[in-house]
Parts: sequence; structure tokens; C-alpha cells
Amino acid sequence: MTDTYKSRVYTDRPAYADFDAPAKFQAIQSIIARRLKEHPNAICSYSGGADSDIMIDLIEWTRKIFDLPPVKYVFFNTGLEMKATKDHVKATAQKYGVDIEEVRPKINIIMAARRYGIPFVSKIMSSGLSEWQEKGVPLFIAREYESAGDKASKRRELKERYPRCESLINFLCCCNSAGEPRPNIQLVINSSKYMIDFIRLNPPGFKISAKCCDYCKKQLAHRVQKGYEMVITGERRAEGGMRSVPRKDNTALCFSETSSGQYRFRPLYYVTDADKAWYKDYYGIRYSDAYEVYGLTRTGCCGCPISYKAVEDLEKIKPYEPNVVKAAWNIFGDSYRYREKYNAYKAKRMKEEKTDKWKDQLTFFD
Repeated sequence: MTDTYKSRVYTDRPAYADFDAPAKFQAIQSIIARRLKEHPNAICSYSGGADSDIMIDLIEWTRKIFDLPPVKYVFFNTGLEMKATKDHVKATAQKYGVDIEEVRPKINIIMAARRYGIPFVSKIMSSGLSEWQEKGVPLFIAREYESAGDKASKRRELKERYPRCESLINFLCCCNSAGEPRPNIQLVINSSKYMIDFIRLNPPGFKISAKCCDYCKKQLAHRVQKGYEMVITGERRAEGGMRSVPRKDNTALCFSETSSGQYRFRPLYYVTDADKAWYKDYYGIRYSDAYEVYGLTRTGCCGCPISYKAVEDLEKIKPYEPNVVKAAWNIFGDSYRYREKYNAYKAKRMKEEKTDKWKDQLTFFD
């Protein structure tokens, strides 16, 4: 039986990660109290979304219970935000008696999309395909690697053939740097089923990139967070994608120290969707109208193509905020249409595979 590869997300889980909701949140409050006592000069990113609502409630109640110093809160306005979100940020500030500073990027989403490209499927997929478009490494190297008897040797040969393309080779060939197959992790192209075949048959006619997030959030966050000892964010492993992949500054997942000497604190990292639902119901948390009225299950940059429900969500938003929906289509429309084409291709392939397997079974019994 082949062992399934598991990242540190699974192997380094703390005990409280598997507690039921009441006990888990008590543990998180204790952790928040400890970290704020150790590092009182803290800044927290508040997005106006559901995770942020749970996080700010936990932090503010913990602060009052333990008489801890105030936390600096910031809201990053990317330039494509729903009115429902902006209104909720103001209401939340009033509810807890805190100041939530709104900051804007120097390069907004429209500028970043025009200059670098737009996301497709996920941040990981967008980054990989962006590098592929930039460096021009042919897709057929994946077939070379797959058919090679000595995969480690083939991986070394590909490295020599395409210098400075380490991560791209791994991405396209679904392997690691040692040449070992890693088809089931999120860092490879076929983490989205049949993706490499789809792109080979249907090359994208637009630039793909996740740099809009980099410029509109990450770089802005680094500038604003400079000077603070601890940075608090509402990332959860259950969200998947990049948030569930260990990074160099995130070896402890929930709390870590960066090379710059800052501390990164993710109090909700092991909170599941079920935990969130319990907390909302038990403490009577009201999310923004984007959830409570429009019917969204997740917010963020409005219409971001990384969400598989982006187009569906835009239809929900449209009756209330038609202008922001129009703007999202103008910016991300190519990605929406390309994903629709990919989804159709994937469904067709899956149906064909199912039919072929059934035919094979009939042949066997004949």
C-alpha cells in the first residue's frame, strides 16, 4: 500500500485543533491572551468578512477579560469592495469601540490586472501559469517526466535544459526538486484535474497572474505593518489553497517568527466551518449584508476569479450593487469565461473516463 504524502499542516497539528467548538475557542482565547501579553504592540488585518468578525470578537472579549492593551486594526480597500463590506467595517468599529483604519494600495486592482494579468482558479495555479507564460517552458516536459523510468535523472536533466525554472518544472511535472512524484499536492498543475491537457488544447488568450493580490494586499500590508511587533490575521487552514500550505515564515502554522523579527499570529488557523457556525449562533454574531442579505458564503475582493463561485456570487450581488458587478466583469471577465471552458472540458473528460471504464467492465465479463 502506497503511503500518502502529508505536509506539516497535518503532521504538526496541536491538540486543541481537534477539540469541539466550545473547548477550542476557550483554548484560542488563552492563546490570544498569552500572545498579546508577550507582544502588546500588535496590528490586526480586518477584512469585513466572516472570519474577521469571529476574530475581532475573540480578540476584543479577550482584551476586556484580561485588561490587555488595544490592538491596531486596519482594513485594506483594494478598490473593488462592496458597499456592504465598507458599511460593515464602520459598523464593527462602532460595535467594539475601536478604530479600523482604511488604507488603499498605490496600485489598485484595475492597474494591477492591466499590467500583470488576472487570477485563474487559485493563487497557486495563477503563479505557476504566470511563470509558464513568462518563461515559455513547453508543456511536453510533463509527458517526458511521466514516461521516464528514472524520474530523478530526468528531473536533473530538465533542470539543466531549463535553468532558473526549478519551481516551474516541479509545477508542470507534478514532482518535487528531488524528482519524486507529488501528484496529490496543491503546488502542481494537475491539482486541478486535467488542467495541463486543457491548457495544451486551449492556450489562454490573456495574461494570468496573482499579482493583483500581491500589490493590493501583501505589499500594502507589509508597509502598514512595519513597526509592529506582532501581525494578526484571520487565515484558516480550512479555506484551502495557499492558506493550507506551510511557508518559510509559517513553520508553526498558528504562531511564528519571521526573518525580520516580527511575529505572525493566526488565531483561527485550526477553526473549521462548523466551529465558525457554532460561534456565530452561540454569541449572536451578525455578519455583513453580503452574507445576511445577499446570501454570499464568502467575501473578499469582489468577483475574484479564485473563487469557483465568483460568477454565481456576482449574480447574487447584482440586484443590490450592479456597478461593482459590472466592474468585476470588466476586470476578470476573461478568467470567468476561461474557467467555464475548463469546467466543461473537465466534465467531458470525466464522463468519457467513466464510460470507458464501464466498457472495459463489459469486455471483461464478455
